[in-house]
Amino acid sequence: MNHAHKIREQYRQILGPAVLAHIEANVAAAPPPSPELIADLRRIFTRPAGEVPVAVSAPAARAA
Repeated sequence: MNHAHKIREQYRQILGPAVLAHIEANVAAAPPPSPELIADLRRIFTRPAGEVPVAVSAPAARAA
């Protein structure tokens, strides 16, 4: 039994089949994500801390 299957089995034991069926129905009824949302999520997951800082050379740093 793989890890994901074990977790799914734990959820079934804790929540019960009726709650899981309700969750699955809500997920199935949700609209697909917009292209903007997909782009935002890609950016967040590839750079979770935000934009990558630009390196500053030592002389430029002293002048500032």
